[in-house]
Amino acid sequence: MAEHRFIISNYSHPLSSGTVSWQSPSNIALVKYWGKYGEQLPMNASISFTLKNCNTKTSLSFEKRIFTKATECKGFDFEVYLDGIREISFEPKIQKFFERIEVYLPFLKDFKFKIETSNSFPHSSGIASSASGMSALALCLMDMERQMQPNITEEYFNEKASFLARLGSGSACRSLEGPLIVWGENPEIDGSSNLFGTKYPFKIHENFQNYQDTILLVDKGEKQVSSTLGHKLMFDHPFAAERFRQAKDNLSKLIPVFENGDISEFIKIVESEALSLHAMMMTSMPYFILMKPNTLEIINRIWKFREETNSDICFTLDAGANVHVLYPKAEMETILKFIKAELKQFCKNGEIIDDEIGLGAKQL
Repeated sequence: MAEHRFIISNYSHPLSSGTVSWQSPSNIALVKYWGKYGEQLPMNASISFTLKNCNTKTSLSFEKRIFTKATECKGFDFEVYLDGIREISFEPKIQKFFERIEVYLPFLKDFKFKIETSNSFPHSSGIASSASGMSALALCLMDMERQMQPNITEEYFNEKASFLARLGSGSACRSLEGPLIVWGENPEIDGSSNLFGTKYPFKIHENFQNYQDTILLVDKGEKQVSSTLGHKLMFDHPFAAERFRQAKDNLSKLIPVFENGDISEFIKIVESEALSLHAMMMTSMPYFILMKPNTLEIINRIWKFREETNSDICFTLDAGANVHVLYPKAEMETILKFIKAELKQFCKNGEIIDDEIGLGAKQL
């Protein structure tokens, strides 16, 4: 499916001013994408749980710009506010985002925008807000386009919003819907695409319904290595080809797992994926160790607890030190006690975030 499908040449209902608001969640990848090519395209397909409580709320206020010959349009006109305070440091990223998507949303330079955003989780928590933030902004822009072209279908709206979100942050394309989203072409999953995220189309066993994700905030500082740099390091990585094959195989292995409810196999795949992601960073040039001593202590205690209790607890990691503790809702009481007694002490200021699997974004 070519990108030109997402270009609308003219609009039937012009707008002058207004405000649109959306809430979009973060997500946690089970099979990781690490390495991209072209314009935000993944070297391997990934699949993620959509989260519920970790989300971004974004309001986009817009007003038609008035131009004369003396004041021709020379660029985008926008301001970004985080929790009510102007956040100039965010604006270069939005500028780049607008430059990438202008061909698909030709009205961008016609309006002055005020982007007001807030996160349900602390901004410095070490949880990537780019997925929730960029997907929420993409949805606001698509809301505007739908008002200008009311015959847009729901399917087109979701696909294009995911497509646009991807151009802001790759993983953002997996945040619009839920509970499981695939991004990247996979021959076993019809409709999967490198251009946007799609809902997982097959059966999901009740064992994976209402899954819980307690996020342990080990480190709340700035990323040691940006995602952009990390992905670039895969270009000449000596193990890149094998990693892409491994990710493809693991996604294929998860299809029967999600159908038959085999949590033991799920745990093996998900934990292996998390450790493989960090192994790629530790073996790149330059190389990085993003886990902290407390990350390793938490992992070892999870393994010990699982062995001693036959629990279905497991972990996954993003490109950082924080730990996502995944477990079935039926075990929530027991595992939360374990986290409070044994794991919380290894978190920065004892901070944790209780989350669960969600169904995606919603209009506010």
